[in-house]
Amino acid sequence: MIFARAARSLKRAPSFTLTVVATLALGIGLATAVFTVANALLFRKLPVRDQHSLVTLWGETRDGAVSNYPLSLADTRRFARETRTLSSVAYVAYEGAWPVSVIAGRDLARFRRALVSGNYFDVLGARMVIGRALRPSDDVVGAAPVAVMSHAAWVGRFGADSAIVGRRLQLQEFPITYTIVGVAPRGLEFPNGVDFWAPFVPARLTSETDSTAYTALDLVARLAPNATSNAARAELDAYFARPDADAASHNLRGVAQPFDRQLLGNVRIAALVFVAAAMVLLLITCINVATLLLVRGLARAREIALRQALGATKARIVAQLVGENVLLASAGGVFGVGVAAIAVRWFVALAPITIPLVDTIHLDAGAVIGAIGITAAALLMFGVAPALAAARGDLQAALRSGAGQTGGRPWRFAREALVSVQVALAVLVLSAGALLARTLAKLERADLAFDASHLLVAELAFRFDQYSTVTQQINLMRQLTRAVSAAPGIVAASPVVAVPYSGTGGWTGSAGIDDETPEQGARNPHFNMELVSPSYFQALGLHAVRGRAFTDADGPGAERVVVVNEAMARQYWPKRDPIGERLRMQGGQDDPLTVIGVVPDTRYRELRDAPASVYFPLAQSFFPFAPTTLVVRASGDASGIVPAVRQAIAESAPGVALANAAPFESYLAGPLAQPKVDAFLLALFAAAAAALAAVGLFGVMAAMVRQRTRELGVRMALGATTREVQAMIVRRGLTLAAIGGGAGIAGSMVTNRALASLLYGVRPADLTTLISACSCVIAMAVVASIAPAWWTGRIAPAIALRAEQ
Repeated sequence: MIFARAARSLKRAPSFTLTVVATLALGIGLATAVFTVANALLFRKLPVRDQHSLVTLWGETRDGAVSNYPLSLADTRRFARETRTLSSVAYVAYEGAWPVSVIAGRDLARFRRALVSGNYFDVLGARMVIGRALRPSDDVVGAAPVAVMSHAAWVGRFGADSAIVGRRLQLQEFPITYTIVGVAPRGLEFPNGVDFWAPFVPARLTSETDSTAYTALDLVARLAPNATSNAARAELDAYFARPDADAASHNLRGVAQPFDRQLLGNVRIAALVFVAAAMVLLLITCINVATLLLVRGLARAREIALRQALGATKARIVAQLVGENVLLASAGGVFGVGVAAIAVRWFVALAPITIPLVDTIHLDAGAVIGAIGITAAALLMFGVAPALAAARGDLQAALRSGAGQTGGRPWRFAREALVSVQVALAVLVLSAGALLARTLAKLERADLAFDASHLLVAELAFRFDQYSTVTQQINLMRQLTRAVSAAPGIVAASPVVAVPYSGTGGWTGSAGIDDETPEQGARNPHFNMELVSPSYFQALGLHAVRGRAFTDADGPGAERVVVVNEAMARQYWPKRDPIGERLRMQGGQDDPLTVIGVVPDTRYRELRDAPASVYFPLAQSFFPFAPTTLVVRASGDASGIVPAVRQAIAESAPGVALANAAPFESYLAGPLAQPKVDAFLLALFAAAAAALAAVGLFGVMAAMVRQRTRELGVRMALGATTREVQAMIVRRGLTLAAIGGGAGIAGSMVTNRALASLLYGVRPADLTTLISACSCVIAMAVVASIAPAWWTGRIAPAIALRAEQ
């Protein structure tokens, strides 16, 4: 009976009912979607034992120039023996999930391999879905090569074949054939993007005394009882500063991060920002609905008084009001769940594949219940309170009122204050969205320093049994470079160390310069190391700004030379010309290297930064590896030269295959993916927040016009023009919006600091962005005030004067 009367009452006010339900559906739906995503990314339990006691550790230079400085295998083992803050220590190769060419069955494919210690899964406490985990006995010299597949690769590449255990993965670049022994649980993807894990030692060491092996490792460890990550970091600090450590180690400090935070990276920060935006949007929704209910409740004062005069009890009246609000909350919740389901599907579809756990995201019942519960509480609070206040008022005065009461100055102030708060919150969200949109625009227009439009990146796979030594591999890459460069439609080609934007997979180093002690050299900034052919600079379209580039004369018997970029020149020789200066590499190369040229800074490795880089000639390589990737400059469309590249490789180098080829622009999608999602989602929240604020202002201004009809009639009867009355209405709306906008700008200058790590080329407190966001919201507020103001022009003064209110 109560709900039937409530439904009839809401049916008599269709515009009010539809507005409230639509507002609730939008606010509840978007907030629920974000809470669902946040729960999956931030709070969902990982498939490991006691995830909060897991930490990842590595070093960084004290000046912050190198944020991830790995440990050697010897240091890792010694630190694991001596630690008191960690109960168990595993490790993972510094380069993370690195692409390798694999023959699985008859197909050649690129898999991402992560080299880890044999106790890696034991330390994590992860249980395999099928088969077994890696064991310490797998991680010794001479052990049979085994691998554990990730759940995503098992499903995506092998169709969740339950007979996968025992299948073989034959690597092309290395003489290794792995036997798959297990499948990891769903949601365990560390390092990010990994397809399979394999033991480190058998892949890198030929003997336990092998001192030439490349061993760069990050630690994954479990804290000892009562230990903290800060204590583990301090212990690693002390290890780097030990008396018997070398000068380079003394320039390092420890870094420790919780495992789940390291797994999520910047995604965690973005998720927290979206949670804050969703809470703001839900708050705006509550305020908006509260404003509408306040207006309607006060307008129904005469109706409530009449019901009381006819014998209705206050309890019965409150029961009906509660029934109305329950129906509104239920309808808004039902439609909100639909909005949330659509929003979650959109997010999963738009999310970059690098976001971990994205495949585990689904609509969360707890988030739905929480969002509806908060909104329902606001409905009851703001919907029943005005009616109760009206019911306690002067019954006879209410019955004499013809339209409803204004609620007096306190209620009018409350309504207008709520609108200003809405506007302030909308400015907060809109300014954050504008900052992320500007970040995306600046990243998309970032100066790469080379023309990427005709550039192809080709990844190669070659048989190790034919090219087993580094010398053979170097000669192979020189041969392939010449063959590919001579193919039709190709301008130039060169080997490169890594594909674009490959994270920590590239090579870094440090060096001393003349007149420096070894201790001073150890404190020098680190730089990227690129191993290239003389045609590299032509392939990228780079020209030396000083000195010269490499030529074919820079071969094995010639003077050892390097080319540096401008950032390197500024850091190492800030007050003198680097041409002719010499570098002495920290380990791996004893002969000094003479600088012969300076080239512009490029954004090949990192889009957000153009770090210091040193280019080494391929023919003089002293590195333990040879590059297996080519960059190829086409005279036309980059995709069109793939057949020519494949044919040139097949004709000039048997045993080599083109594993993957893609235009450079496709690699840009990687570093731009997260900023695009950030900008899109926050723009969606900003638009919703601004629209809801405008709806709230419209409701308040419409109520003000309706409740001040008599006053407006008096003004017009005394000579005020329609335009003056309309200007008064708009001016009041503009004042409320301006107050809220000013508060929003002040708040944004504080809250936007949380976005600092997500921004590029724009400051969190950028005044242009803040003022633009505020102006946008105020403009919407003016539009929302125009309709009620226009309505006053249709009021005849005589009719207004006869109004009883």
